[in-house]
Amino acid sequence: MKRGPWPQWGRVSPDEQIIGMIKEQAAGLPTSELCRKHGLSPATFYKLKAKYGGMDLSDAKRLKQLEDENAKLKRLLADAMLDNVVLKDLLGKP
Repeated sequence: MKRGPWPQWGRVSPDEQIIGMIKEQAAGLPTSELCRKHGLSPATFYKLKAKYGGMDLSDAKRLKQLEDENAKLKRLLADAMLDNVVLKDLLGKP
């Protein structure tokens, strides 16, 4: 399982934590204090905010689901293209 730039958060999903951090900042918590509290660099926080800003939890979960599906489809396409190249080589076509 690929880990993101955030620390291990136990039972709270990373999506919930990220959305919560963005809401904390929107409520007026300074970014430097927020980053120190959660163990992130400001650059990482702003990167996550750019990706997840304006989303609610269901949107973030759907985004993650679509990203996973996209990665799976890319792997399937790469495998099919490789099979195609092998078959062309076997048939002697350029």
